[in-house]
Amino acid sequence: MSRTRGLPENGELVVCTVESVKNFGAFVTLDEYDDKQGFIHVRDVATGWVKYIRDFVREGQKIVCKVLGVDSQKGHIDLSLKSVNEHQKREKIQQWKNEKKAEKLLEIVAERMDIDIDKAYKLFGDELLEAYETLYSAFESAVAYPDDFLSEFTGDWTDTFMEVAKENVAAPMVQIDGILEMSSSAPNGMELVKNALMEGLSSVEGASVDISCVGCPRYRVIVNASEYKEAEDIMKTVTATAIDSLTSNGGTAVLKRESK
Repeated sequence: MSRTRGLPENGELVVCTVESVKNFGAFVTLDEYDDKQGFIHVRDVATGWVKYIRDFVREGQKIVCKVLGVDSQKGHIDLSLKSVNEHQKREKIQQWKNEKKAEKLLEIVAERMDIDIDKAYKLFGDELLEAYETLYSAFESAVAYPDDFLSEFTGDWTDTFMEVAKENVAAPMVQIDGILEMSSSAPNGMELVKNALMEGLSSVEGASVDISCVGCPRYRVIVNASEYKEAEDIMKTVTATAIDSLTSNGGTAVLKRESK
C-alpha cells in the first residue's frame, strides 16, 4: 500500500531489499514500510540445509518475504524467504510495481492541479486508499467503471484524476478458459471440427477469444474481458455455437471447465 506507516502484519507478504548478508541470516529493509529493518534467519532462507547463504540472497537484491512475527515494542520484524512460492513472488512484485506507478501518477495529478503531493493525499488520496486499499486499484476503477467512480467521488480533482488515469492505465482484464472436446467419425471430420471452431470464434465479433489445440480431440478456449460476467457470456456463446455446429453434423462435442 502507498504511504504505508507503522508495521506489517503477521502472514503478510512484503517486498524487501537485502542490505547485508551474514552466515546466520540476512538483514533487509521493507520497501513498503519506510525502509524499516527486518531479519531472515538462515533457517528461513530456503528449504533444507543452506551451506552458502549467498547462493540464495545477496546485497542489493529485491526479494519477497512472508512476515513471521512482529515485535511492536522493539520494532523487530522476523521474515521468511522460503515460505514464498514463485507465483506469490511474481504477484507481489507486480503489485508493488503497480503501486509505485500509481504513486507517480498521483504526483502528475497533483502537478496538473498545481498542488503539492501531501495536499493531494489529504484532498483525495487517503480517501481512495481507504476505499480501494491500493492507489492502482483506484486508477483502474476510474478507467473501467468511470460512471460508478464519479458517482462515488466528487470534487474538483476528479476530472484531472480521470484524465491521468485514462492516459496511463489500461482497464483491468479477467481471463477464463475451458476445454472443448470435439470429434467426428465422418470422412471430413477434421474439417467439420475446424469449421465448428471457426463458427464459434465468429459468433462474438470484437471479443478477445483464442482457441488452440492441446492434443486432439481437446481444444483450449481462452476468453479475456473486463469482468467475469462478460467473459462467461462470451465463453457460453462461443462454445455453444461450436458444439451446435459439430453435433448438427453428426459429431460429438462437450465443454469441460478445469479448476485452477
